[in-house]
Amino acid sequence: MEQYEPDRLTPAQLAAMRRGVRAGVPRGHGAFSRRSLLRAAGGGALAAGGLSTLAACGIPPAAGNAQAGSSEDHSAKEKRLNFSNWTEYMDLSEDKKSRPTLDAFRQRTGIKVKYTEDINDNVEFFGKIKPQLAAGQDTGRDLICVTDWLAARLIRFGWVQKLDPANLPHAYTNLSPQFRNPDWDPGRSYSYPWQGISTVIAYNAKATKGREVTSVQQLLEDPALKGRVGFLSEMRDTVGMTLLDSGKDPGDFTDDDFDGAIARLQKGVDSGQIRRFTGNDYTSDLESGDLAACLAWAGDVVQLAAGTPDVRFHIPDSGYVTSSDSLLVPNKARHKTNAEKLIDYYYEPKVAAELAAWINFVCPVDGVKAELAKIDKEAAENPLIVPDKAMAAKSRSFRSLTSKEEARYEAAFAKLTT
Repeated sequence: MEQYEPDRLTPAQLAAMRRGVRAGVPRGHGAFSRRSLLRAAGGGALAAGGLSTLAACGIPPAAGNAQAGSSEDHSAKEKRLNFSNWTEYMDLSEDKKSRPTLDAFRQRTGIKVKYTEDINDNVEFFGKIKPQLAAGQDTGRDLICVTDWLAARLIRFGWVQKLDPANLPHAYTNLSPQFRNPDWDPGRSYSYPWQGISTVIAYNAKATKGREVTSVQQLLEDPALKGRVGFLSEMRDTVGMTLLDSGKDPGDFTDDDFDGAIARLQKGVDSGQIRRFTGNDYTSDLESGDLAACLAWAGDVVQLAAGTPDVRFHIPDSGYVTSSDSLLVPNKARHKTNAEKLIDYYYEPKVAAELAAWINFVCPVDGVKAELAKIDKEAAENPLIVPDKAMAAKSRSFRSLTSKEEARYEAAFAKLTT
């Protein structure tokens, strides 16, 4: 079990944080604001030393103590649970006064959900719950939703509870194969994905004069795109996609593989092929055509394409990088069983379809397509929301990193992008 130790931000990590803060303007019904907050404060900035910086007060870790996570479950007597999530990440009624799927859960089970949109970024939220988790205390939350790199850290520190499969029949059965076995939680013993996040190639057909953009190689080498190409400021997405284009697996690569990807990107910077590395702010430039092509997040592309038909996407033959936001039960949560029932509820295809129709991210639930088609046929046929088998087969995840790897890789990426 990895220990949680105080540490200081390296210059590279500080640079990564500054990259992330340059996020875009919220638009649509929330996907863009979600994306900028989600990825801007991602593992690139603080997954290694930065997380530990938040523990500078020196509170000892709860990791490794079996009693630290277990506590009396009050679910049977207390029909309630506290759920912390990101903003704009839950369905909302047209009058914005209720949340239909949560209301239906309460009516079915009698469990009242206190739903709080108090996650603005991963690092900030970690700072909120860190003192209690480190001290082996209740955070006041029964269910949280964090990005996979932070979920991995929480599991390694021993700060979340192992889930009971008996309470998760739908989740176990309906979890899409592409999300089943992340290296940081094989078999999903501690977590279940709330939504998936795919990195794809996006381009403005008007800006490319009708030409498709189909590979990272084309982004890096096509002279017709010179000076109008964007890559992402999130290290895992940009390097992961470049590794795939180089014939390497981002889930199983060496230092030499990483260095080769950085060298390819550096060449694109030096030649002027790459215009800039961006957070969510690529969306307005792609929409206007100032960026002809770029790496992009699928949730953004879905919404951009709805308003700007010239914005299109392509899944490279070499594959694409997928990450996720995952649900976890923190140590000392009072209502673990209630939380597991809620997780399982959102893995019922009909419920998952209602959520997917509203937020337009990658749905991790097998069997959702038929139910989603009853609500929104176009969404059901969109592989950025419901990946077909061919697309799912191309999905790859960036492997978890050691603290030393994190520091080294972020330092190299910081030099590249600043």
